[in-house]
Amino acid sequence: MPRMVSGKRPTVKTALRRMLKKTNDKRLAIRIRIVLMSFGHQTSSLIAQVIGCSDTTVRRVMVRFLSDGITGLHDRREDNGDLKLDESYLGRLKELVDQSPRDFGYLRPTWTRELLVKVMASQTGVRIHPATMSRALKKIKARRGRPRPTVGCPWSKWAKTRRINKLNRLRASLKPGEILVYEDEVDIHLNPKIGLDWMNCGTQKEVLTPGQNRKQYLAGALNPDTGELIVVEGDKKNSDLFLKLLEKLKRKYPDAKKIHVILDNYRIHSSKIVNAALEHHLSNISLEFLPPYCPSENRIERVWKDLHDQVTRNHRHANLQDLMKDVTSFVKRYNRTAKKKYQLQLAA
Repeated sequence: MPRMVSGKRPTVKTALRRMLKKTNDKRLAIRIRIVLMSFGHQTSSLIAQVIGCSDTTVRRVMVRFLSDGITGLHDRREDNGDLKLDESYLGRLKELVDQSPRDFGYLRPTWTRELLVKVMASQTGVRIHPATMSRALKKIKARRGRPRPTVGCPWSKWAKTRRINKLNRLRASLKPGEILVYEDEVDIHLNPKIGLDWMNCGTQKEVLTPGQNRKQYLAGALNPDTGELIVVEGDKKNSDLFLKLLEKLKRKYPDAKKIHVILDNYRIHSSKIVNAALEHHLSNISLEFLPPYCPSENRIERVWKDLHDQVTRNHRHANLQDLMKDVTSFVKRYNRTAKKKYQLQLAA
């Protein structure tokens, strides 16, 4: 292609530079830069290389500029009619994604792009192409993921909120010498948990399972102020494992006047042996129970999720001992990171 030289007056270059400074439209900015570079007697190939576009784009922009001037650089799609993916449409789509197709009379329990297009058309009167629906879903930052199974709390909403607020106030008003931790247990299975992973097209990774499953259990306590994780291991998830953790907490905080333990309503936490221990040698430990089936209020649950993500999911260990070594390494690594963050907070 011959060198593209515009005979436009210098005032046009000044106007283009002003437009480039003011515009927030990235596509318009690219078209302006193409024209400005053409004033410097650059070839279309060099312009395309510098801008990061194709020769065809450079040629098309210059043809429109030489034909229509500065107005030819603006997006002509504004004449296509009213914008379909407006705020109203995207807001309704965001509400729809949180619902189920069954709410609208369909048997299918999960959404497809085509079904979203159909329901949105009936709801808004606007019909778009499934490919456009993909862009709409991207705009509202929707994603495909696995739903989280939950069990409804049997308490009333008022009672649940009252209890959670009480625990939050407890943490915010700790007296000197008092410690608060979040407690929970986690199962470590020799048979790996299967989770999402990247794979090449046309292939599927395999995770070898040992066959007969074996388990080990952790009881853990998370200090939300320091981020430290205190854990104990056991062959069984029973009151003995829980008491083992409480005794470790007492040794960990020997000067604590009171150790508040926020935990769920699992039966091992309120057994006769636990209550007897709390009345005698663990009298400075107070158990603060969450409402039933409220794992999201227990901050240690997030740590267990990280444990599964980084250690147990899709693991390839053939025996439980090697798997538990990785679990122990995770706990040590977690505590090192938490200690660094806590020290930075103190220094800030």
